[in-house]
This record gives sequence, structure tokens and C-alpha cells, in this order.
Amino acid sequence: MKKRILVTGAGGFIGFHLVSRLKRDGHWVRGADIKQPEFDPTTADEFLQVDLREFDNCMAATADVDEVYNLAADMGGIGYITASLADIARNNILINVHMLEAARKNSVGRFLYTSSACIYPRYKQEIPDVAGLKEEDAYPADPEPGYGWEKLYSEEMCKYYNKDHGLETRVVRFHNVYGPIGTYDGGKEKAPAAICRKVALADNEIDIWGDGEQTRSFMHVDDCVEGLVRLMDSDHRDPINLGTEEMVSINELVDIVCEAAGKELEKAHDTSKPQGVRGRNSDNTLLRDVLGWEPQIMLREGIVPTYHWIREQLKANGRLT
Repeated sequence: MKKRILVTGAGGFIGFHLVSRLKRDGHWVRGADIKQPEFDPTTADEFLQVDLREFDNCMAATADVDEVYNLAADMGGIGYITASLADIARNNILINVHMLEAARKNSVGRFLYTSSACIYPRYKQEIPDVAGLKEEDAYPADPEPGYGWEKLYSEEMCKYYNKDHGLETRVVRFHNVYGPIGTYDGGKEKAPAAICRKVALADNEIDIWGDGEQTRSFMHVDDCVEGLVRLMDSDHRDPINLGTEEMVSINELVDIVCEAAGKELEKAHDTSKPQGVRGRNSDNTLLRDVLGWEPQIMLREGIVPTYHWIREQLKANGRLT
């Protein structure tokens, strides 16, 4: 059935890919963001370049749509989110509470909120060889400062809007999304894109934030979009992980990118830089139970087109010959 769908954050990495997928599926799509997509033009039927911290803009964006994928957020890599606690928390809370209220007032059928694994307690992520995080591990709460706290608060707001107003909400917790056609420079890029850029530009040595033994799991954007569409179509309302269980250290991630690039580089570690929690991985038990599916693209497979896309961007920008 053809739907009218709003994607907020449609000028960003995941939002851009989600709009493209929904259009391929035959839906009418409105994108909304404070900026246009950076690398390729949007395929949305309509694109509102607006500041979603303002309630009137949220009302305009949610008018006459069946579903909302609320991806809009002020976010970035670990360096960015640890340096701008107040601004990030304020900006994102304004976006999320205004979007929920606008969706309620405009009688939106379903509202999907994209949360983050940053909501999980730091006391459960203190060693590299960490157990996968289950959804119920979120409490007692001790999320990452700023970004993590506002994500957890917004999850609760979705629950309240469902309970008090009957708004059909979905909440997904992302675990480190990567892929082509995304930010790779400037401070807001995530670790895979940053490492792809560094490897492409390096001759002999690559600098790594921390000792490189911190661990994460990484999900390709195509799997991310597939999971979002499946979750929106499901009847599951409680928060759910969306990530892979393929945990690697940052040192191993560098090796995988070097393999894709056909390079051998020395690692130079800078332990003065922020590196986030010591270890983080997804437990996909609930995801498999609810959707009968989980992300399929292995890191070694997904990093190859990601690396080559970033390398081509660097060449086009004159930073690489």
C-alpha cells in the first residue's frame, strides 16, 4: 500500500538512504532537515529545509502524512558529542518533543524514533570483551553524558505519548551505522568513515584515538534501513536494538580498512583523545524474535564500497591524487 511518509533528518546520512529506499518501495516521501543532502540530491517528492527545533516547522512537516521516521538529531562522532553536551541535549530534546506533539496534533498513524546505544549504562561497558547489551540493560540508568541522556529521555517521551495519547510509537537503538554517501570529515563523522579517510590519505602511519583496544560493532546503512522499515511495519512498541553482534576492536577495524585499501600502515595511538566506553556490542535476541531478521552485511564486506567511495571523494576534492 502506498503511504505518505515523513523522514526527518533527510539531509543526513541515514535519512538520505532511507528516503531512497522508501521511494523505491513506491511511497510518497517528504524529507525535512535543516540542510540539504551533502553529496547527492534527495529523491524525496518534497523537501522542507527547516529548523525542527521550532514547533511550527514540525507542524508543517507532519501535516498529511501517515508515518514519521524521526531521524533528525544534532550528533556526530565521539569527539563532537563529548565536547557539546548542553547544545546537543537542548537541540535534540526540542526536536523530539516538538515532533511528538506535532505528530499527535496532526493524527500521524505511526511515529518511529531513532535512539542510540549511547543510552546504555557506562558501568556495563567497562571492558573490551563486553557482553552484548540487552534492551532491559538500560536501567538503572547511567548513559553517556548529554547525547545519551537526551536519547533516553526521548525514549520515555515516546512511551508517554503512546500511553496518554495513543500515538503508535516505535523506538530503535542504533549501534554504529556506516556506509557510503555519508560524512567522512569535519568532526561529525563516525569511526569507520574517519578511519577510511585516514587510511586513504596515509602513506606510512595512521593515528588512532585511544589505545585501539576499545571495541564496537558496526552496521552497514543498507541493513539499518531494512531494519527501520521492518520495525515500522511491526507491532513492536518497546525499544529494540538495531546493530550487529560482530564486535571488533578499533585496531581490528583499522586492519580491515587497510585490507580493503591494499595498504600496510603503522598504528600511532593517542590516548589523550576521547574514546568513549571501553566496549560495546549489541545483543540481537529480541530483534530476531520480533522481526525474524537481523543485519546481514559483514564488516569486511561492507567496508569495501565505503572505503572506495570515501577515497573517490578525497580525489574529487583534490586531497588525494
